Amino acid sequence: MKQPLNALLIGNGVCPSPALLQQLAAQVNFILAADGGAQKAAAAGVMPDKIIGDFDSLSTQQTWPREKLLRIPRQDNTDLEKALDYLQDNHFTHVTIAGGTGGRWDFSIGNFLSVYPYLSQMDICFVADGWKIYPLIKPTQKTVRPGARVSLIPVTACQNVTLKGLQYPLQNATLELGRTGRTLSNCAAQENISIQFSSGYLLLYIEN
Repeated sequence: MKQPLNALLIGNGVCPSPALLQQLAAQVNFILAADGGAQKAAAAGVMPDKIIGDFDSLSTQQTWPREKLLRIPRQDNTDLEKALDYLQDNHFTHVTIAGGTGGRWDFSIGNFLSVYPYLSQMDICFVADGWKIYPLIKPTQKTVRPGARVSLIPVTACQNVTLKGLQYPLQNATLELGRTGRTLSNCAAQENISIQFSSGYLLLYIEN
């Protein structure tokens, strides 16, 4: 049986602490930096296997090995999308994104939304110090710290949402876009939680 291919994708946003980034790097098969994310990785003591993008943010003051560089000059997609295209084409199944948020809000929101076309082939998680966010298009189960704050944000209308293992469960609920009163600031009542739904897009937020 093939081992899953796990990648750490480092963006040019606000990166986690060096200790967390090094921990994430040690858990994957491959490290890919999106453009200026290469500087963020190097500053934390993490060396990418490849660097991808149009290189408009890549520092020219540092010499990068030519064999690591994947320059894609097209301007009709973002560096994050270029990176996800590469990982999808190379059959990676799990992608952890660090440095994909922070700084400009338009980039952060755009990054969350831009991963949805890839979720049929890859599980994707955004990670920072203190939290994880999973964009979801299908049911999932997660192992969490009991007592951790857990929130669900519907990106579209979601049908038949059932939550188990949380302080405030739901059963076959409909979540509408913009209506988060029943799903923000929930709490893990046990180590294993379950999010079931039949259709729609969700963001699952878990505090570490």
